[in-house]
Amino acid sequence: MNSVAGVDAEATRRRTFAVISHPDAGKSTLTEALALHARVIAEAGAVHGKAGRKGVVSDWMEIEQARGISITSAALQFEYHGNVINLLDTPGHADFSEDTYRVLAAVDCAVMLLDSAKGLEPQTLKLFDVCRHRGVPVITFINKWDRPGLEALALCDQLEERIGLRPTPLNWPVGIAGEFAGVLDRDDGHMVAFERAPGGARRSVERRLEPDEAEREFGDPWVTAVEESALLDEYDESSFLAGKTTPLLFGAAVANIGVRQLLDVLVRLAPSPAPRPDREGVPRPLDAPFSGLVFKVQAGMDRAHRDRVAFVRICSGRFERGSVVTHAATGRPFATKYAQAIFGRDRDTIDVAYPGDIVGLVNATALRPGDTLHDREAPVEFPGMPSFAPENFAVCRVADTSKAKQFRKGIEQLDREGVVQVLRSDLRGDAAPILAAVGPLQFEVTAHRMENEFGAPVRLERLAYSLARRTRPEDREALDAEHDVEVAERTDGAWLALFSDKWRLSSVQRRHPDLLLESLVAGDVEV
Repeated sequence: MNSVAGVDAEATRRRTFAVISHPDAGKSTLTEALALHARVIAEAGAVHGKAGRKGVVSDWMEIEQARGISITSAALQFEYHGNVINLLDTPGHADFSEDTYRVLAAVDCAVMLLDSAKGLEPQTLKLFDVCRHRGVPVITFINKWDRPGLEALALCDQLEERIGLRPTPLNWPVGIAGEFAGVLDRDDGHMVAFERAPGGARRSVERRLEPDEAEREFGDPWVTAVEESALLDEYDESSFLAGKTTPLLFGAAVANIGVRQLLDVLVRLAPSPAPRPDREGVPRPLDAPFSGLVFKVQAGMDRAHRDRVAFVRICSGRFERGSVVTHAATGRPFATKYAQAIFGRDRDTIDVAYPGDIVGLVNATALRPGDTLHDREAPVEFPGMPSFAPENFAVCRVADTSKAKQFRKGIEQLDREGVVQVLRSDLRGDAAPILAAVGPLQFEVTAHRMENEFGAPVRLERLAYSLARRTRPEDREALDAEHDVEVAERTDGAWLALFSDKWRLSSVQRRHPDLLLESLVAGDVEV
């Protein structure tokens, strides 16, 4: 694992980014379209509201395909023009924010997808705040320009006024939203005209026009685009990397329009991997011996073997399959015999990986999100993943007591993956753990997976609590004596006091000012 020959050169070829957006902005559709343009899938699947779509590679879970929403992040690795792309599709629904937050700890850049008719939406704003907090630069893609929507200049104003991010468009639409003829390439002044692919299943046909040709063919829309373009700021690399500006592009992912331009911009402008700070804030050089961060754990990807895959972002050095590394949390050796490159649900054995790559380690039962792996001779530990403040709680019981063993195994597995937080209370006992979640859809996913993956159908009883505060074991007695308050221990050892509402919390705090009732924060970002 100590060989570092060519590590810097290989890292320079990597682009590792996440696609973030509000639900229904077209995120999974864009992911499919990017893969199509890189020629790694033959045909893109139309995503929104369509069950059983065979072309989709990022939404691979049965419940995702049935509901037409993304509920778990997906990794796709492919090559494009000599570069290695590690693309992470993230859940858009707010109930699965925790998964998205973890993914943002593993990327070097983000593509922020906006619906042309809706602009900045609540979940987009929340995710952008996380990008800003983590120092992740953002490229913006205005999607669905083939449908009626807001004015292009109004969308630019939204970015600057609402989140303080100055747009620096790289292209500009010819035609208003819903009358999309093509884009003005601001780099050279040419027009790229598009012919929509039927159903968006194949790459759109592009024509490149000289300015005078564009004016003759498209008239006023072209003239308007030229005039508006003259008012816009130019791209500046330093301000982009500093998170002050965002390169901006227009397109329509479902029709595969503007997708190639986005892919080219990602290769040209998105930063390659950089040294990652450890727990002490000291950057780990790229050419240091191997290290990696586990940011996601997923079971059920291979129904035949029911294996468990840990997604690892390579942070430094050269990873070699079969090497024995160290699990920083336990100090124990970890064998990497089963290492794979991930493409949605599909996986191929990978022998070597470099900083920026996402590697799937199979049957990684000891690993959790936030764990660090490192070379035995060069220890390091990166900041872990935060646990988020849950707002939804439910008691979970096995529906068939003969399935108690499968029930325990399933609950433990979903807890280790971070699908839900698992709390245990003296009031209820081990057979009835409390599930804590950011959003109620997490309970639906839990019930579905418990029945279909572990063969242990469950009954969920919603509890009337809506917030949790960190407390101490010595404060349990006083809190247990309170009405509508319950104390439970999380599997990471944290003690949480559950309250029905903020007024109940305030009442307890007034009468017991010496009790520890601490807000839960995520990486210094209040959630």
